[in-house]
Amino acid sequence: MINSIRIRIRKMCNKHYKKSFLKNKKVVLGENFVLHGRIYSLGTGLIEIGDNVEINSEFSVNPTGGGYGTSINSFEGAIVKIGNNVGISHTAISAMESVEIGDNVLIGSNCMIADTDFHPIDAEIRVKDSNNREATKTAPIKIEKNVFIGARSIILKGVTIGEGSIVGAGSVVTKSIPAGEMWAGNPAKFIKKV
Repeated sequence: MINSIRIRIRKMCNKHYKKSFLKNKKVVLGENFVLHGRIYSLGTGLIEIGDNVEINSEFSVNPTGGGYGTSINSFEGAIVKIGNNVGISHTAISAMESVEIGDNVLIGSNCMIADTDFHPIDAEIRVKDSNNREATKTAPIKIEKNVFIGARSIILKGVTIGEGSIVGAGSVVTKSIPAGEMWAGNPAKFIKKV
């Protein structure tokens, strides 16, 4: 009985979280969008989410412990595009330009995907204006279809991850990964063909 009450309360909360995510954002949702918990979002850029996407942002739905909520940030003039049949758990996605995630991609718990350095690298500029967008490096990220990104990985600006590739847990991806390969480590390096 208590368990069925918890399930009903969780479903009500998830409907509320979905409405609040859609309320003030430029968000386009596909069919059968499933959200567990709250998505945190900043910016005025576009967010497109395909069909049959499931996003976990609640501790109780992920056995790997996902201690952080999911955030999808698309800043002015940017786009975050998420394909069909995608699963995302407790991940931070930030776009100053573009982050594109293809169909059938799985993104493990507590990953970070950011197409920007967020602040200028040059110390002199950063001290004067740490939010100087013109001096901050950005480059699009593309994650092609059928990719699996292991928990706690970081995908940095300018990276393309080729179709069917795997990123090992805890990796820091600083350069593009060809299709059909497994990479892991910090920085991520080629492990084997898949």
